[in-house]
Amino acid sequence: MMFEQELDSASQRLRQSLHQLDVPIPDQIEWMPTPFEGQWGFGTNACFLTAAAEARAGKKVSVPSRAQEIAETVLNDLGPITGFTRTEAEKGYLNLYIEPTQYANRVIDTVLDQGESFGSGDPKKQQVMVEYSQPNTHKAFHVGHLRNVILGGAMSNILEFAGYNTVRANYIGDIGWHVIQWLWCYLKFHSGEEPKGDRTRWMQDIYTEAVQLIDDHPEYEAEAREVFARWENDDPEIKRIWEKTRNWSLEGFNEIYENLGEQFDVFFYESEVEKPGKVLVEELIEQGLAIDERSIGGPVVVKLDELLGLEAETYRVLVILRSDGTSLYATKDLPLAIKKFKEWQIDKSIYVIDVRQSLYLKQIFKFLEIMGFKQGADCYHLSYEIVNLPGDVTISSREGTIVMFDDLMQEAFKRALWIVEDKNPSLSVAQKKNVAEMVALGALKYPMLAVDNNKVATFDWERALDFEGQAAPYIQYAHVRANSILNKAASIPHHVPSEFELEVQEISLLDQISRLPDEVKRSAENYKPLTIANYAFDLARTFSEFYQHCPVLKAEKDVRAFRLRLTAATKQTLANSLRLLGIESPEVM
Repeated sequence: MMFEQELDSASQRLRQSLHQLDVPIPDQIEWMPTPFEGQWGFGTNACFLTAAAEARAGKKVSVPSRAQEIAETVLNDLGPITGFTRTEAEKGYLNLYIEPTQYANRVIDTVLDQGESFGSGDPKKQQVMVEYSQPNTHKAFHVGHLRNVILGGAMSNILEFAGYNTVRANYIGDIGWHVIQWLWCYLKFHSGEEPKGDRTRWMQDIYTEAVQLIDDHPEYEAEAREVFARWENDDPEIKRIWEKTRNWSLEGFNEIYENLGEQFDVFFYESEVEKPGKVLVEELIEQGLAIDERSIGGPVVVKLDELLGLEAETYRVLVILRSDGTSLYATKDLPLAIKKFKEWQIDKSIYVIDVRQSLYLKQIFKFLEIMGFKQGADCYHLSYEIVNLPGDVTISSREGTIVMFDDLMQEAFKRALWIVEDKNPSLSVAQKKNVAEMVALGALKYPMLAVDNNKVATFDWERALDFEGQAAPYIQYAHVRANSILNKAASIPHHVPSEFELEVQEISLLDQISRLPDEVKRSAENYKPLTIANYAFDLARTFSEFYQHCPVLKAEKDVRAFRLRLTAATKQTLANSLRLLGIESPEVM
């Protein structure tokens, strides 16, 4: 928050004054920006909290009237406060005001001094792991997976910027029935073949073929089950082919991550935690936390509500091993969580997983607590809804109704290149391609972040590449426009005193810029990248209004200098906001 030191000093003096009045003192004194009415300011409801505490203690008072009485008494006691030109007690609130020019220069100076770190939070003593992407090998990487990796990447950026020690983790599904079906089909119909061109497309084609064949020919399922049995018995040939084909998928995924600008600190694999998971299941049975029903043809289960002594159905029953002894997600997710806690010393663990797994993750987190891992209470499910194609076609790897990432990226680049060539034909071929890549990637990422993660996202080209609506190109173009103004000016003036009256568009822009630190904090605390996506658009729109109404280069000397600095601060804030979303900021377009 701007004026943080001054507000801390004001809080200290307010506490002293309340102490002298012998009234309850709030645990925390929070200052919120007041609506702009000719001056910027900050207000606190501390006097309301004090009056409410007196009422709860039995004192017969009207809380609003008592709050105003306390605010007026405190105001007289405080006197002038450094950094503020006026103080006021109004309707129980204590308000502190700053002259617009003083506030404006403070905002701009802060942004230009801090540069790329403007909006960042102080270092926190917490290690947060964000587990995201989690693709399955031997399948496609399509637009549905895209929402996961974009959401997780942005959330990681925001948490890191907010001051948390952030670990980016990817948990890859490299075993399971889908892999067995693929291996069966490969051995039976494609033995010895190797992928050419797009690896993930080739892998997906075989998976789709396998599913269709098994659905159409019941006898093939028995053959696939035999492959599963060989896998379970550590058959050397099956393991060799699995490892080779698994690497094809991993190589394809790495190419996609490189295109998306994503990097991970650690990779976990289902195959590494499957056996430890089965050992853990036996331990849980011995401890009486799990019930083994395999002798009667049932699975191994954990009756969570019963363990917690709950009468109302809340957590239900968690199945942790199938009746035939084969593993489930829970068999592997439990040892993985323990691995995170012990080896990575995780304070908070965020799981970016689709909304359909909400009950399941709620069960896992609660069972970890029951097992004695207090960190289970600090596990968080960052859920997200599906991505639909235009026409409400749900994407499915199994049914083949998918849009491959490579196809999507190529189409985005082609469309972006058309736009760049139309807008700025004077750019070199290399510049056009570079800008088109930035615009294309922004067009893919922003729609996944600009819709609440718990709402279905429908991908639409016209909206994704809109230069006049809520889309990445619109925000990127605002950054380009600011850059163009600054290039024409050749240099950014040093701090200048501004005695002129600010235009309403300048006030709105300054106010919007100043909000970034609080928006980052709010986004990190609520695990909502949408907050930053909306903020970036609002900032671009506010700058557009400023640009239309407030001449910069043709303004008078002092006004010109001030507006150039304001434009530079806007450009930096736009770049910082887009970077948090994993989107680059072009200099030209």
